[in-house]
Amino acid sequence: MSLTKEPTLSGSIDVRREAWSGSDRPIARTVARPMVRFLAQESASGVLLILATVAALVWRNSPVGDSYVDFWHTYINVEIGPIHFEEDFGHFVNDALMVLFFFVVGLEIKSELVVGDLRNPRDAALPAVAALGGMVVPALLYVVVNAGGAGVDGWGVPMATDIAFAVGVLALLGDRIPQRLKLFLLTLAIVDDIGAILVIAVFYTSDLRFDWLGVALVGLALVVVLQRARVWYTPVYVVLGIVIWFATLESGVHATIAGVALGLLAPATPLLGERRLEFVEDIMSGESADPVEARNAKWQLRERVPVTSRMITLLAPWTSFVIVPVFALANAGILLSGDIIGDALGSAVTWGIVLGLVVGKPLGIFLFTFSAVRVGLATLPDGVTMRHVLGAGAVAGIGFTVALFISGLAFEGTELVDQAIIGVLLASALATIAGFAILGGASDERPAPSPTEPEKLHAGAH
Repeated sequence: MSLTKEPTLSGSIDVRREAWSGSDRPIARTVARPMVRFLAQESASGVLLILATVAALVWRNSPVGDSYVDFWHTYINVEIGPIHFEEDFGHFVNDALMVLFFFVVGLEIKSELVVGDLRNPRDAALPAVAALGGMVVPALLYVVVNAGGAGVDGWGVPMATDIAFAVGVLALLGDRIPQRLKLFLLTLAIVDDIGAILVIAVFYTSDLRFDWLGVALVGLALVVVLQRARVWYTPVYVVLGIVIWFATLESGVHATIAGVALGLLAPATPLLGERRLEFVEDIMSGESADPVEARNAKWQLRERVPVTSRMITLLAPWTSFVIVPVFALANAGILLSGDIIGDALGSAVTWGIVLGLVVGKPLGIFLFTFSAVRVGLATLPDGVTMRHVLGAGAVAGIGFTVALFISGLAFEGTELVDQAIIGVLLASALATIAGFAILGGASDERPAPSPTEPEKLHAGAH
């Protein structure tokens, strides 16, 4: 919903006054507008994620806790000719709904690569190097703790960063941290997502069925061909996307990879480019209000916006405020009995995840960033200090969504899943506290002089 004034032929209309939510009705004033403001905040999705997690834990540990297991193990059975899809609700969330989440991740990565911070290699160098450190060091620490044990396959769990939570924490800190630190962390998290996607595709893929994998690859190739042929009819791509998703699911490669691949193939530049908006100019000048021309004008305006931007705007609210909370509700519900908690506290899996996310993430990001700056590969953004980098590294230790996702892939069907979930929840809570503690006291710290200003540095020494 737009809250700005939009021009019309007769002047302007205050959309806030025209819309029901902008009226003086009690429900609009006390419920609708506060809800709109809440959903516009960067921290809102993180709040809903926490509420969904708490709800899952309360439900599972309540007197009706068995209904939690029964509900998520209710099966969905769909047969269309030779196509047979049978999954329980829990797997449907992980294998189908989460594909949309990873599709949006793919869209964001494509947008960043084409028109965003990852477009310029020099600007992307520092967060990319930092992200590498934030993946390698946690994985190594986890492997050290779990070497030779049954849980060693979970090394990918502490590599993940939850973008929604991380950015939400920085949003709560407001002006106490520099704006460029938020951009640094966002870019770092996107590179981190690329790493997590590669890990899922390469290391957490079951036995491959090359016939279905071939179908998926042919579908992706057809998407490219249709784009080159300038076929812009959206339903064609929706049908193709469903076919590619199902073929990927049947191939043994995790189905979410199909979402990422489709997101990366979406155009990140306007399809119409710099063409003159003929119908729009006619309608705005008052020369024509013909329904056909109005429809053409709407089409021209839409195609002046990149497909990636349109899809992110359309789908991100659904993935952030519906799909990801539902994912948490389906996956975070574990029994917290004394025996299970005792097993987790004595588990190398739990402590490997905690050590990786709480210690490994900030340590890896800090060390790799410091090294990149020291050798001249990159420079710190204006106003950002190494303490800010350490704090951002701590916040990046909030793995949550993707960490829970990889936990399910690594330990599916074993008791190690519960230990991993407890480790992720504990680590995310500790990482949040550490991030606030480090960044909360960083506002008074002045950034060091840039090494490109030797005269100022020399003057400061005296």
